[in-house]
Amino acid sequence: MTNSDIVQKLWTLCDVLRDDGINYSDYVTELVQLLFIKMEYEQVQNNKSFEHKLPEGSRWPNLAGNSGTNLLHFYQGMLLNLGKSQDPLIAAIYADSQTNLKEERHLESLIKSLNSIDWFSAQVDGLGDLYEGLLEKNANETKSGAGQYFTPRPLIDSIIRCIKPQPGDTIQDPAAGTAGFLIAADAYIKQHTDDLRDLEDKARRFQRTSAYIGVELVPGTRRLALMNCLLHGMEGNAEGVVRLGNALGETGAGLPKVDIILSNPPFGTAKGGGGPTREDLTYRTSNKQLAFLQHIYRGLKPGGRAAVVLPDNVLFEAGVGTEVRRELLEKCNLHTILRLPSGIFYAQGIKTNVLFFQRGTSVRPNQDEGCTQRVWIFDLRTNMPGFGKRNPFGANHLKSFEDAFGNDPDGNSLRAENVEGIGDASRFRVFTREQIRERGDSLDISWLKNSDSVNAADLPAPEVLAGEAMAELSEALRELDVLMQALGAGDEANQQKQLLAELMGLAIADRNSGDE
Repeated sequence: MTNSDIVQKLWTLCDVLRDDGINYSDYVTELVQLLFIKMEYEQVQNNKSFEHKLPEGSRWPNLAGNSGTNLLHFYQGMLLNLGKSQDPLIAAIYADSQTNLKEERHLESLIKSLNSIDWFSAQVDGLGDLYEGLLEKNANETKSGAGQYFTPRPLIDSIIRCIKPQPGDTIQDPAAGTAGFLIAADAYIKQHTDDLRDLEDKARRFQRTSAYIGVELVPGTRRLALMNCLLHGMEGNAEGVVRLGNALGETGAGLPKVDIILSNPPFGTAKGGGGPTREDLTYRTSNKQLAFLQHIYRGLKPGGRAAVVLPDNVLFEAGVGTEVRRELLEKCNLHTILRLPSGIFYAQGIKTNVLFFQRGTSVRPNQDEGCTQRVWIFDLRTNMPGFGKRNPFGANHLKSFEDAFGNDPDGNSLRAENVEGIGDASRFRVFTREQIRERGDSLDISWLKNSDSVNAADLPAPEVLAGEAMAELSEALRELDVLMQALGAGDEANQQKQLLAELMGLAIADRNSGDE
């Protein structure tokens, strides 16, 4: 039985949860808090180097040994006790956790199903990878809405291969989600150090407890991230690898500067239009991506490197957007931009890019101005097939980019244009700082022409096309709102937004939300 087979079997357990009246959005939360108890037990049984993280009396055999009317009551008390554990990490994982199950027979069915799984087979790829496979399955389901927390693994792995994290590097993700970037960086380092065995004891302890720092705003997502990290052998400090907080608030302001930042910040605008509460960011903005970008390049040590996934509007937005880009180009060497194809972020119509940059330069890490001399752009979007469930995005689609990027993680490899084409037909082109300046410091640069004929089979799924259209319309409306506010027409702008909300039925939805 492969890990994918086990993931599918675990996913079918959601039918049991549905029969108990549990909402779709709560499936994974309900399942993983039970699944983690089982996985923790299996991990210790199959790998003697692991010690129990769960206290005696709150382990899988204690739960599985109960039955009948006492089972559900015992499980409820077990979750309560775990939330009050003396181990701060376990207490964080199970803080405020509870079960919505109402019938003992459904819990008993879940326990029997988990006991029937061939966990020996799961050990081949690791229980952590099995757990992450379940999170990915959840993210790919339309109704779950979890896609915003999950960056496709092929893209993460490609970014890691370009950045090449090393033992001793401090690595941060200020919008950690389920900790995919941090776990992939750890896996890369373990792969190149014989699972850390090549390191001395002090360096090995550093990797397990101090190398990674994540921040996540949503408590439930942080819970998943902490479980994910523990199952991958990443303990972190007393707070765990991923801290609960807002990277655009006090939590982010207090983070130490690091060697590497890897992140896919959330898309959208800060609620209420107030923007981040950080006083150390030069440019105040309600655009969360522009605020996160400032946090990232200011949070790097001299010579530190970053890779960050950002939507197209960050590349061209005027006003504050232009100022943030100029500061980035001055303080960092923005050496590479990867323009990603549509449809790889499920349920997200927004077009995205990966920006690779280094604080200062390789020769002068403390350089604070004029750092970017040229930017290489790889267009992996134009004339690419639509990606989605029917046509999944994989590592093979990123190979040509990785080859063009080269082996130097700072972007200093010998590079050449004419990748998959000649001249203007090439996917890889370089633009000087002067050429970018002539474009008003816009990084929204394209040159490839769309093919004249389009194969209908290669078109994105209808929901992806609709999502892209809605995302572009929403961005245009947001910019018009900002303009009207700047012109002193705030009242008129608010009236138009109210009218638009009523036309779209949003006001009705808000009034009825309390009945759900």
